[in-house]
Parts: sequence; structure tokens; C-alpha cells
Amino acid sequence: MKIVRGVFRTQNVISAGVKEGKHGLALIKASGTSAGVFTTNALPAAPVRVTKDHLSDGYLDGIIANSGCANAMTGERGLRDAEKMCEIAAEIFGTSPNNIGVASTGVIGKYLDMELIKSQSKIVATKLGPEGMKDVARAIMTTDTKEKIVTIEMDDYRIAGIAKGAGMIAPRMATMLSFLYVDANVTRKRLEKALRDAVDDSFNMVVVDADTSTNDTVLITSTSEEREVDENFEKALKLACVELAKMIAEDGEGATAFIEVIVKGAKKSEEAKRVCRSVLSSPLVKTAVFGRDPNWGRIACAIGNAGVEIDENLLSISLSDGARTITVYEKGKPKDEVDRGIIGEKLFIIIDLGKGNEEARAWGCDMSYDYVKINAEYTT
Repeated sequence: MKIVRGVFRTQNVISAGVKEGKHGLALIKASGTSAGVFTTNALPAAPVRVTKDHLSDGYLDGIIANSGCANAMTGERGLRDAEKMCEIAAEIFGTSPNNIGVASTGVIGKYLDMELIKSQSKIVATKLGPEGMKDVARAIMTTDTKEKIVTIEMDDYRIAGIAKGAGMIAPRMATMLSFLYVDANVTRKRLEKALRDAVDDSFNMVVVDADTSTNDTVLITSTSEEREVDENFEKALKLACVELAKMIAEDGEGATAFIEVIVKGAKKSEEAKRVCRSVLSSPLVKTAVFGRDPNWGRIACAIGNAGVEIDENLLSISLSDGARTITVYEKGKPKDEVDRGIIGEKLFIIIDLGKGNEEARAWGCDMSYDYVKINAEYTT
């Protein structure tokens, strides 16, 4: 099992994308058994609602996605526009609109410019090919600064995927999109469960700013019946999603530091996850990391706010830069002086609850002046 970042390498997928200023359009043609996981926001965008409906039979022939406009909070017109996007892709791919998934990302509360969608789709249709996924990843970017692409190479098949996301990222299906492909046969039931489990331990464990988007969508398609996946499929899919989740955290809006939180010693896995999310969602923890201030009291406060029973006489907190680790609090005893140099471009926060054997990991970033600037000027 080999991780290859920055490369999309799998069979039976052709794609292309175009980016014009803030507005991009992407097409991905890949047929097969498909599954999806979507935002938990109570106001899901039109493309989310349409794609859920089109996935009801567990099959897709392709995806059309745009950036610059989320097509969210747009009522019946938004639904019609999302369906029109599917019609455009279906005509290009030679299939039914019901076999197309649609995704949008960008500003909420604005209608799609359907003339732009049509003109861009014509451009993209002429560029479709097996090497187009990098352009797709670029086309769906909004405040992202880099493409997010990964391939997991197995002995007999590959899993490859892309993602976008830098802001409005919270641990409840964080604005993020991800499209994944496996060039081997997977049954619908197995594909659906594997994707749900993978998302729970990856995209549901990444935090930039604790806001859950209206548009979050993760789709996976099995593109081949010539070979079967093996017993390591679930592990490989989770690894692909974790790598993409890390890339989202690394590219958080205005981020200067990547944060990984490891929680050990929990009685239940969900307790460990709740502590991870609480720490990474804390503005005080995130701003302390931005200031390179090892104020572990903010971490302790966030742990206590997780809604999990904590015994301070069992609790330990350590900080690591990847090369060295210092314990700042150990079973009721704080350390007076902490080296500020422990916080750099990467920070690992290691928490031991001292109660059991379950653990969890989550990923996020600091919160900088630039985060405020980016979001204060988002629609200008």
C-alpha cells in the first residue's frame, strides 16, 4: 500500500476543468457503482439534494462541478439549475441526467450564471482526457491555495481522489468537496459502508473554523468489473481520505501552522473523537498556536469543554514538533516553563485521558489575521 500525493492515477476515468477568475467548471466521466456522504447542515444546497436523489440507485456515469457559486439558499430555481447542470453533463457524456452527480462551491445565496456554466462546459468537453484531474482539482478551488490529490497504490488496483476545502470546515462533514475512484469492483453495500467509515475517521475529524458548509459532498465510484478489491480496501480508502483531510487542514485559510491532535486513553472511541474536535475547534487554542504561544491551559480548557468526564489526576498533555516531545501537564502536575520553540509549522498535541485503551486523531490549523481578512472580504 503506497501513498502518492499530488498524483491522480487510476483507470477508466477521464476529466477536465477550467478556471476563469473565481469561477471554475469541471467534468469527470467515470461509470460504475457509486456512493456518497453529504453535509449534515440543515440547509443543504440544491446540488446536494439533486445528487442524493440521483444516487438512489447507487450508480453514476459522471460528475459536473462548479466553483464561485454554491447554489445554496436558492429555492426552486436553484434545484432547476442543478438539474440543468446534470443535463449539460449528460449530453456531453451520452447518458441520462439521472446518472450524473452535481456539486457546487462558492458564495451562498446567489443564483448560478447558467450561461457561464454552458460556455465553460463546452470548453471543458473538448479537453476531456485521462490526465485532466489536476485541472479538475484547480477548477473547484475557492480560497484553496493548492490542489489536493492523492493515489493509494495497491497490488492489483488503485484508489485515487481529489478534494477542495480551506474554509468553512468543521468536524461534521466539513465548504469541502471530494471525488474518489477505485478501479476495481466493489459491491454497493460494501462501498457505502466503507465510505461512511472512512469519512468518520477523516473528513469528520478535520477542523479549520468549526463551520459546517451547506454543500459538503464526498462521492466515490467503482469503475471496473475486471478485478475485485481485496480485504485491504477499507483500510486503503480510509488512508486516501485521511491524506486528503490532512491536505485540507494544511491549506486552511490563512494558516501558518498544521495541527494534529492525538487523544489516547479514552474509554470509548467517541469520547476520544469529541476531545479531538473540541481542542481543534477552540479559537483560543488556534490563536495561541498562531502566536507560537505554548499556553497549554487553553488546551486543558478545551478538553474540559468536550462533554466527556475527565479526571485531572489521570490526564496528561504533551506538545511535539515531530522531532521532540515535551510533557506540559502530567497527572495533576503542571510544568512551569515551556519552550516556545516547540510550536512551529507543525504541532502535535498529545492528550492521554488515562481511562482506557481507545484513541482518535484529528487535524486542523491555527487561526491567523489572514483568516479574518479572507473572510471579511470574501464577497468583495
